[in-house]
Amino acid sequence: MAFSDTKMGTETHIQANPLERDHGAPEIIEGNGVRTDGIVDLNGRAVTTVEELEAAKKGRFAFFKSRNFYVVLVLGQVLALCLTATNTFSALLVMEGTSIPAFQTFFNYVLLNLIFTSYTIYRYGFKGYCRFLWTQGWKYVILSFCDVEGNYFTVLAYRYTTILSAQLINFWAIVLVVIISFLFLKVRYHLAQIIGILICIGGLGILIGSDHITGTNQYDVSSGDQLKGDLFALLGATFYGFANVAEEFLASERPLYEVVGQLGFWGMIINGVQAGIFDRESFQSATWNGAVGGYLVGYTLALTLFYSIAPVVFRMGSAAFFNISLLTGNFWGVVIGVKVFGLTIYYLYPIAFVCIVGGLVIYFIGKQVLGEAVKPWLGRNQEKGVSGVGTARRRVERPDALV
Repeated sequence: MAFSDTKMGTETHIQANPLERDHGAPEIIEGNGVRTDGIVDLNGRAVTTVEELEAAKKGRFAFFKSRNFYVVLVLGQVLALCLTATNTFSALLVMEGTSIPAFQTFFNYVLLNLIFTSYTIYRYGFKGYCRFLWTQGWKYVILSFCDVEGNYFTVLAYRYTTILSAQLINFWAIVLVVIISFLFLKVRYHLAQIIGILICIGGLGILIGSDHITGTNQYDVSSGDQLKGDLFALLGATFYGFANVAEEFLASERPLYEVVGQLGFWGMIINGVQAGIFDRESFQSATWNGAVGGYLVGYTLALTLFYSIAPVVFRMGSAAFFNISLLTGNFWGVVIGVKVFGLTIYYLYPIAFVCIVGGLVIYFIGKQVLGEAVKPWLGRNQEKGVSGVGTARRRVERPDALV
């Protein structure tokens, strides 16, 4: 469905640009829509398509020379830090006697809904938003369901199985993302990417081995039914894999505020129903005090930031890059744990961190100047995609923009 590109008499759609196409209301309104030329080909002509840009800046290390490489690398680590923060707040809640895995995530979806859905309604108009829900909402119901269940079963797994076992099973999410992207999104991985992924996984293996040697988190102790916990971890990783690929696909075609807003809207409903069913007893027996309130606020803010940045990483990178970027979370967790839980950093941790970051760099060897921002399902010049933050189309149309 298409929406008007004109809002309150201001033209925001650049009709002269051959790449332009309706994808909801425009994601970004920038002045009068005049393009600032900053990239030229070998003949001095302004670059106007993705193909022309890649032809103008060739080379095995072309992506390393672009600012987008450093931006996506840093954003990946910001996501890892956000995830580490949520894990830390969850651990602090459990130490206070409050374990409400479904309910504590509910506030995140509420906040996302308030921020992004409100803006979506403002951009589309109420009637336009209702029409959008009627025709496109089902896609986001599926995405939100996978995301909510991935969160729920992953947290639930830690009640029954060991942390070591759950983390090893979470590798399945990376494998599943690669398989789904290859089969359905026509993504083709070259040798450097496969090697980079394996090196990142090897780095996490060093982290896990270090924790096993030092006895951190009591990896050898199961808190309940080991098999049940392993199955929950496998189910959670599977839901995560599908959710990650689905979000990358939708974020490439639709405005960011629409995707995150819908994730918050439907996630709030699904998660709220689930929390009401499964967390009632835990909620009643939980400890409620000022510290718990502060931890819930910290958890919600960190997770909301995570969900807000993730679509940009999916656009500039991919679901596979997103997942391997999060592997450094264990390292950041110990760094934070030094102050919060009194942990010590074993000498293998810095080695593992360097290994994972090195794998992330190797992953992009051989990529063109736009890296993984060029999505194969959007057409040769990304004409089927939205022009928004982090997309290849925006890089061509707005070469002066940061992302």
